[in-house]
Amino acid sequence: MNEQPAPRSDGLAAAFWSLANPGRFMQYSAAMLPWLAAITAALMAYGLYKGIFVAPADYQQGESMRIMYIHVPAAWMAMGVYSMMTLSALGTLVWRHPLADVSQKAAAPIGATFTALCLMTGSLWGKPTWGTWWEWDARMTSVLVLLLIYFGIIALWRAIDEPLRAARAVAIMTLVGAVNLPIIKFSVDWWNTLHQPASVFRRGGPTIHPAMLEPLLVMGLAFALLFGCLQIVRMQAEIINRRADRLALRQATGEA
Repeated sequence: MNEQPAPRSDGLAAAFWSLANPGRFMQYSAAMLPWLAAITAALMAYGLYKGIFVAPADYQQGESMRIMYIHVPAAWMAMGVYSMMTLSALGTLVWRHPLADVSQKAAAPIGATFTALCLMTGSLWGKPTWGTWWEWDARMTSVLVLLLIYFGIIALWRAIDEPLRAARAVAIMTLVGAVNLPIIKFSVDWWNTLHQPASVFRRGGPTIHPAMLEPLLVMGLAFALLFGCLQIVRMQAEIINRRADRLALRQATGEA
């Protein structure tokens, strides 16, 4: 873990750096996690109920469009997690935030899982809609590239034993890989693809029917909170592992 001392400042910056202390993070996150998990479960149940049993079927795609309530939030989180990792990479290289590399290492497998879920549900949705499991269009290919970047980041973390060197190398790789995010976002505008243009986050407001939009947004929030829960658990585990490694090193050094 990056152990550089935090710069002294006042106001919000001081509060920000005080919460960066691993001990405080463990204390506050342990208190917050049960509540966050309960809210996540409630939103997930409500969103799935509304999406499966209440929202109308699409007039063209029929019942198969209900996979949208998993596919679209997974796609949002695939990009959202990587965006957060990009900020963590800046925190490692620029601000030397004590928990930035911990956050980035914890998030990578979660982001990869969301990306894989996006690709799998997209294939399941694409077969009845487009008549094919896979098509090498710009959106699908760029999301597949994102998954490979996630895998590369995870592999790089495991390839370098020293945490500080690993954090810097991964941070650089993450910043380079961030170039793929606007390609994913604007691929449907720049090239002809099977995917339709944005229908939720767009100028002029959403074009999707309100009865479908509500459960979709609820599921998006549920997925975001699910990421928060998983991220907290993985960061806690990473902090404990690093503490154990330092303790073992000190014991070995003392014995030597």
